[in-house]
Amino acid sequence: METNQLAAQVAHQLGEHRQVLVAFSGGLDSTVLLHLLAQLRQQHPEFQLRAVHVHHGLSAFADTWADHCGRQCAAWRVPLTVQRVQVDARAGGIEAAARTARYAAFNATLKADEILITAQHLDDQSETFLLALKRGSGPAGLSAMAACGRLADHVLLRPLLGCSRLRLEAYAQQHQLSWIDDDSNQNPRFDRNFLRLQVLPLLNLRWPHFTSAVARSASLCAEQEQLLDELLADQLRTLLAEDNSLVIEELLGCSPACRFALLRRWIARHDVTLPSREQLQHLWDEVALSRVDAVPRLQLGTYQIRRFHGRLYLQPLMANLRDIRLNWSRTAPLTLPDGLGHLISGKGKVHLRSPQPAQQVSVRFSAQGSVRIVGRAHSRPIKKLWQELDVPPWLRERIPLIYYDEQLIAALGEFVCEEGRVPEKEQPWRLHWDKNHNFKEQ
Repeated sequence: METNQLAAQVAHQLGEHRQVLVAFSGGLDSTVLLHLLAQLRQQHPEFQLRAVHVHHGLSAFADTWADHCGRQCAAWRVPLTVQRVQVDARAGGIEAAARTARYAAFNATLKADEILITAQHLDDQSETFLLALKRGSGPAGLSAMAACGRLADHVLLRPLLGCSRLRLEAYAQQHQLSWIDDDSNQNPRFDRNFLRLQVLPLLNLRWPHFTSAVARSASLCAEQEQLLDELLADQLRTLLAEDNSLVIEELLGCSPACRFALLRRWIARHDVTLPSREQLQHLWDEVALSRVDAVPRLQLGTYQIRRFHGRLYLQPLMANLRDIRLNWSRTAPLTLPDGLGHLISGKGKVHLRSPQPAQQVSVRFSAQGSVRIVGRAHSRPIKKLWQELDVPPWLRERIPLIYYDEQLIAALGEFVCEEGRVPEKEQPWRLHWDKNHNFKEQ
């Protein structure tokens, strides 16, 4: 009976989705989920099922776990992708960094029409709620995890969210499943493990239905947030510019409660962890309302919020490219650093004079001094030029600069220097900046 109930629950949440990627750690939860989906596939031949295992490299047993997942998927005829990731604990601690790396790997593995399914359960929901409570979160954070959400452009389902771990253990024993026990799960140094090992057992002993009550509270918080989403949706749209930046002036007349609610929803549109109340106050006082000539910023994990020309911009953290110099032979596309795409010679809307045979063409990302651009009679300091062209400060060192030897020739997409002007009756060198980081040479 239990098997039929769990299978029906998973099938109901799947709905009409038939292309599924399962996050498969090899632990109890994901093993039960993958088994349920493999059984469901037998009833629906059109069902396409794949799995992804994220190899964090944090445990001495990581390779053994990946091998176990490979054997299990082979036995159930489920194609498996193993994604190896680097975990940078400097951004918010090892737990948050591992989660960020894990979901980035999921997103990179997903195909266009696939949905992602993860195996979080009722006990995980309680832990997430209590962690949000510890951080002082409001209703948005206390909503914990939704049974149906999104990861970038993909649907994200959590069909086991209403099931306890005991229920999953009973299913696994009934079907004689084997799974991995992560040794790190016994280390109370990590906040989630501390709650799982030392706090929740006491709470459940005192109040046996505590986890179910927490799930109801999380659901009620989620309902309140959904209502606010609906009530504020039209107002938020009026605050957004075409590039999804937020117009500060329109927030000045709002009450603090309304202003913070709008800021949270703007940040949530970017799939960024929601800030605390203190961070929101800092964002408003020290970033949005800072003096006109300041260059303020607020870092939120791997993202940052900047202000420019009366608007707030939310951007991922960017690598420092100031000292990078790329020599280019022009015989093949040039790969740019930090996901900036590629430069392609021989086509495009940028027209430059061809370099002399002895001149070295290079690409850089910083320039000093003054330049005279095509169409102007006088030179201008490069800093003033960026300001006149309305280029935000954080983008000024992410625009490819073309140099012939030590002479600046052009800033792609922004200007061409007089030294790069195409002489009359000469064929130009055509140049294209393809900003797609997934570009493949034809």
